[in-house]
Amino acid sequence: MKYMLLVCGDDTNDASGMAPVEPWVEELGDRGVRQHGHRLALPADAVTVRVRGGEVLRTDGPFAETKEYVAGFDILECDSLEEAIEAAAKHPVATIGAMEVRPFWEDEDAEGEIRRLDTELTDAARAADVERVVACYARDAEVVDNGRHHRGVEALRKAWEALGPVTREVLEFRVHVDESIAFGHALVRTDGNLLRVTTGYRNVGPRWLIVHEHVTEATS
Repeated sequence: MKYMLLVCGDDTNDASGMAPVEPWVEELGDRGVRQHGHRLALPADAVTVRVRGGEVLRTDGPFAETKEYVAGFDILECDSLEEAIEAAAKHPVATIGAMEVRPFWEDEDAEGEIRRLDTELTDAARAADVERVVACYARDAEVVDNGRHHRGVEALRKAWEALGPVTREVLEFRVHVDESIAFGHALVRTDGNLLRVTTGYRNVGPRWLIVHEHVTEATS
């Protein structure tokens, strides 16, 4: 299960004696616990936005005046909340600030959505429905198909319009999801040709789309 770790600094405490964070990052990364993370700029660089009565109100600075502030974040993959708490307790900032551990919302099935997107691409290709095909791709998608480079959906639309119906059979399909991006590796047969397809996906909010696709002939 994924957990968001909010790293909260405290500007009233002396951080000069704090241990470096890099060993914590490396140790959890080597174990596959830490998936992603980054430091944030100081609260003075924040902008708080509110909308009241249709008017956008902008305030320079953090949401609340407090000695504690969010200094960074980490995304952890742990088997339990206790494991996430144990990891948080080892973070050097925990000795001078605070760590908030919060589970991710659990109603998402990113891998399932990507597999359904691939099925939609297969069905659209078989029906020669070009609009359904290009709807599987981001507008800035780049596709390299056996050396032919298509940049953007308009170029991709022209390429598919010239093809007509394509029988697409996915023989193998492995997906790795990492927050807002994902990668797929597939073995695909199209009209007698055996292809290896490497695909990059991006989560654009309500759905996943293909942003990069690299197609080569399979040698074995």
